[in-house]
Amino acid sequence: MADSVYKIIELVGTSPDSWERAAANAVERAAGSLRDLRIAEVVKLDLHVEGGKATLYRAKVALSFKYEDSV
Repeated sequence: MADSVYKIIELVGTSPDSWERAAANAVERAAGSLRDLRIAEVVKLDLHVEGGKATLYRAKVALSFKYEDSV
């Protein structure tokens, strides 16, 4: 097996429904423009609060994908 290099980026996904959906939204959006996604690690969870109620779930995700040289 050849050596590989992976790049890691951080994204913030949002959802009015849940943290799980917020994280999935970040990964699904990234999958539209990045190839070879490998690992998604939820780094931080938080909420947007209005009027004493949670109105938006946010998930910060560290996402790795295989780095390819443009040769």
